[in-house]
Amino acid sequence: MYTILAVVIAYLIGSISFAVVVSHGFGLADPRTYGSKNPGATNVLRSGNKAAAICTLLGDGFKGWLAVWLAIRFGEQFGIDDTGVALVAVAVFLGHLWPVFFKFVGGKGVATALGVLLGLNPWLGLATLATWLIIAYATRYSSLAALIAAFFAPLFYGFMFGPDVLMLAVFVMSALLVYRHRQNIANLIAGKESRIGSKKK
Repeated sequence: MYTILAVVIAYLIGSISFAVVVSHGFGLADPRTYGSKNPGATNVLRSGNKAAAICTLLGDGFKGWLAVWLAIRFGEQFGIDDTGVALVAVAVFLGHLWPVFFKFVGGKGVATALGVLLGLNPWLGLATLATWLIIAYATRYSSLAALIAAFFAPLFYGFMFGPDVLMLAVFVMSALLVYRHRQNIANLIAGKESRIGSKKK
């Protein structure tokens, strides 16, 4: 019963689209109406407002971390085991991808996935973040960095902790993240993908 409640709460937390909320607070256009039309930090950055992009990034990452941290910190006393934590991790990520508060039009999940990984284990999150930073710095393609980091995240988990239900949750998130980047993959192949910092048209 408590596990189901935790999963629902995690989904609702994930459904808070900080790209939309922050853009509204900064008086910017809805990020779903320009650029990639993706409500995420990278697209908000195309507005030219770096502060809004940073707030979006931190907010989306924080909600992923918060849901997992709460499940780990208080779950045991409510009978929430590792399977429950895994479900919470996936639920908050799904909330970001398909938010109930925003007509199920969400982002691609990079920042939220990072927050989840940091919640599961800081070293896991930092290793994945380092992978993203290296690829993003080398190529200036946020999407390519996200795809490569998504590939390595389950491998990092398996190397650090071995296969278990939480590794399965990380794998599911990685697979969903790749799915959400399917248009970016096509754009990368066609040489049409936007680089980090490019302005909206």
